[in-house]
Amino acid sequence: MNTQLVNTIRDRYKTIFKAEGVLVFSPGRINLIGEHTDYNNGFVLPAAIDKGIVLALGRSSNNHSTIVSMDMNEELVIDLKNLERIEESSWKNYIIGVIAEIFKTGKQVENFNCVFAGDIPVGSGLSSSAALENSLALGCNELFSLGLNKNELIYISQKAEHNYVGVNCGVMDQYASIFGKHNHAIFLDCKTLQSELVPVQLQKYEIVLVNSNVKHALAESGYNDRYSVCKKIIKLLNKPSLREVSFEELNSIKTKLSESDYRKGVYVLQENDRVVACKNALKDNDVEAVGRLLFESHIGQSKMYDISCTELDFLVDEAKKSAYVIGARMMGGGFGGCTINLVLKKEVEDFKLKISKAYKKNFNKDCSIYNVKLGDGTRVIK
Repeated sequence: MNTQLVNTIRDRYKTIFKAEGVLVFSPGRINLIGEHTDYNNGFVLPAAIDKGIVLALGRSSNNHSTIVSMDMNEELVIDLKNLERIEESSWKNYIIGVIAEIFKTGKQVENFNCVFAGDIPVGSGLSSSAALENSLALGCNELFSLGLNKNELIYISQKAEHNYVGVNCGVMDQYASIFGKHNHAIFLDCKTLQSELVPVQLQKYEIVLVNSNVKHALAESGYNDRYSVCKKIIKLLNKPSLREVSFEELNSIKTKLSESDYRKGVYVLQENDRVVACKNALKDNDVEAVGRLLFESHIGQSKMYDISCTELDFLVDEAKKSAYVIGARMMGGGFGGCTINLVLKKEVEDFKLKISKAYKKNFNKDCSIYNVKLGDGTRVIK
């Protein structure tokens, strides 16, 4: 957690609203493996990180609520009796959505003031949106003594995304952000919400994220298109989700699907198997096996689910050329964002230098590189 950011938010809240606020930190997340499996009731293996959103909030004596985004240098004023989503794509819909979904649970939120900022690079695939949703949901739960448990907060954040942002996301991002634990990943069954903490001991390797610094226009529409394909498959098979579909059953409707849609179904089934294999490899301290699974996952994402892009494929191909990178794949919803790489610790600086130069030469633009540590989940800062 970024102590300087915490102090900045605390001071800014005090300066603007002349009061002390409840402080919340909510982390972003990485996903070791398991992309687009969550909304198919499958398995995922995410982990909270040490970057996130810091939010301060307190009661307001006004007849409206005021929310200040320091990163965007924007202010949102809302009437709690008239919560309508804003037409343009905006951070404001995450805020409106969370408050509206809290009201739907029958809990009452009163007017409040809020200031927030983060150190998660937007568009990097590290779930700044889930961190923002969770920070506000937990902050309101604390400030107004709502008595909501962590699972209820997760669903509030997820429904805010569905109903006010327009992204049919699963629960992985919100779950990892809420339940993260230092130096652990979470093996999450998205059907039952049962989870298992898995120690991540990478020995002589460390996680390095390379941000392509691109976010193609397909990102949101592409996500929802993939969601629709999966719905089509389970409708044909009369199944509740792809989780309940076997390879044999998928093959039985192959002639009713386009080649592209069939490949997407195969990818989801294979990716679920990879998540289980990766969990077992981590438990066995078999880091090389984890790396191989990451490379396999990227092939599936790129060639079967069609959610990669030229820039991400290039970064993974470059990583694969290196003798000291044992695994890499694109991470997140797709069409831009980051790759996750397992890099030999003593060669990290050399890796950063080489991949930065290669990316700049090929695309005439810079990539950004982050080292992240696995951290604890959303919490009130005392």
